Amino acid sequence: MNRRDFVKTGGIILGGSVLPHQLVSAYQSSGLNKGPIKIGIIGCGDRGKGIMHVMKSMPEQFEMVAICDNMDFRLKQAKKRFSDIKFKAFKDYEKLLEQKEIDAVIIATPLNMHYAPAKAALEAGKNVYLEKTMTYNIPEAQDLVKIVANNPKLTLQVGHQYRYTPLYYKVKDMIQSGYLGKITQIDSRWDRNWNWKRPVPDPSLERAINWRMYKEYSGGLPAELLSHQIDFINWAFETHPDTIMGTGGIDNYHDGRETFDNVQLILRYDKAGMIGNFGATCSNAREGYSFSIKGTKGTVDLLMNEGYFYPEKERMEELQIVDGVSGATKLTWKDGKGIPILDKKTKDGTIYALKDFYNSVMNKEKPASNVISGATTATCIHLANHSTFNNTIESWKPEYNYG
Repeated sequence: MNRRDFVKTGGIILGGSVLPHQLVSAYQSSGLNKGPIKIGIIGCGDRGKGIMHVMKSMPEQFEMVAICDNMDFRLKQAKKRFSDIKFKAFKDYEKLLEQKEIDAVIIATPLNMHYAPAKAALEAGKNVYLEKTMTYNIPEAQDLVKIVANNPKLTLQVGHQYRYTPLYYKVKDMIQSGYLGKITQIDSRWDRNWNWKRPVPDPSLERAINWRMYKEYSGGLPAELLSHQIDFINWAFETHPDTIMGTGGIDNYHDGRETFDNVQLILRYDKAGMIGNFGATCSNAREGYSFSIKGTKGTVDLLMNEGYFYPEKERMEELQIVDGVSGATKLTWKDGKGIPILDKKTKDGTIYALKDFYNSVMNKEKPASNVISGATTATCIHLANHSTFNNTIESWKPEYNYG
């Protein structure tokens, strides 16, 4: 690599790359000056209230006018936390969807309840921001693809936030430009030392509140955590796995749960010549969140809102001589962590994602995390869980190619 080429590609690190349309739109309004989108929130648990908190900080884009949850205490919690907002409150999402003033809905329900309200919302003419993973199973994903195709003027965006954050877009740019060389290994984890349970005010509500523990409602650790990293790899490499293998068990918390507290997935990407390792445990927090992308020219290590580049030996001399930004000052290592990919931490990914949702709705544009990408990742998760629970090796089928 000569000096000119390095300056050109080195600009990927520390802020030199051109942002895509979707990411640019996350920093500016659509310019249509049509006022805020009127929003209904379906699901007022932790995630639903978290999204509401972000939306409250974006009054030019969103006006929350209605909330829905089938549990009275959650409706009361939402009203108390956002006491300055006069919501209409519903226990039935179909009643909420009858409200003509609502332009779009946020769906933050348990996984098994993603499909039905999303389908009903689209058929009612509402735009949809649907939390990840998009659907509970493959047939639901296939059906949503058809429904969105039949309603081309409506937006369905899926809550895979890495597709919007500047850090993860930078890494995608590094991957696609060849900056990391030939990538053969992905190693990612999302660990904690916690039973993953929420407090239950009434024993009769155990399954409804701790739905992540039960197969009837949940895709477990792969759906709730690892789907983010799997989706990023699908996006960054413009691919999908060809073979999926998984193993796991209820290895620590023998408390009646059905989903595994310890999982490891191996995804083989034949077209990319790459193996992805995705693991999670509820019994050790040492690694926490980790995400390493390993190429012949270097490694990227990612955290939630910061990342570092570690060059291989033959690249080291070039990096000590030439700065990818100025072409003069050598790149420096930060606190022994490596070369920072961005010069500061990024914001909460929900902020970037909701800004893009606003622009997608207002400009009738396809979001970066859309029904096609959402269906692809949902299929990965379903196959991974099937492999994990049944000790099978799953293969990608032509009918899973949604694009």
